[in-house]
Amino acid sequence: MPCCRKLEAFVFALALTFAAGAAHAGDIVANGAQLVAGNEGYSLSADFTVRLNERLTEAVNKGVVLYFTVDFELTRSRWYWFDQTVARRARTFQLSYHALTRQYRLSSGALHQGFPSLEDALRMLSHPRHWLVVEKEEIAGELDYVARTRLRLDPSLMAKTFQVSALSTRDWHQSSDWLVWNFSDPGGAR
Repeated sequence: MPCCRKLEAFVFALALTFAAGAAHAGDIVANGAQLVAGNEGYSLSADFTVRLNERLTEAVNKGVVLYFTVDFELTRSRWYWFDQTVARRARTFQLSYHALTRQYRLSSGALHQGFPSLEDALRMLSHPRHWLVVEKEEIAGELDYVARTRLRLDPSLMAKTFQVSALSTRDWHQSSDWLVWNFSDPGGAR
């Protein structure tokens, strides 16, 4: 009987450990997205919730650059063959901390912006806006499409030493699920 109580106590302690780890774990959640018609085509505006786990927060604060990629795909279903990929785009953001200025920096290409706190930088990363993802030449009239997007941490762009670490631990693997919605072109981008 004492053996069973020890086993129950061990299982309970193990369950609490996993629950505590899950409560403090970081993650990315896709909340919503839409395509907005413009003169050149359709632009993506999306909303994510980004929470970094302790290991990633510590890495950024020590000067490690984190790369986040927003993926977008637009497909058209075909009854006679595989779905046709109409557009596939990826946009990468670099999140870094600069100790000299005591600012977090979010960069995409040649554009960058400084923030006084990590929360402010993550808030901006969480809401990509007005990103041209489908040019009007790629849309073929009033057909029905399936659009999908996600935000993910991309360790493959990091330094090789961190790539090895990312292979062996789950702390470096953060990604939202694909957010999928139906989309039809009412001729708005023409």
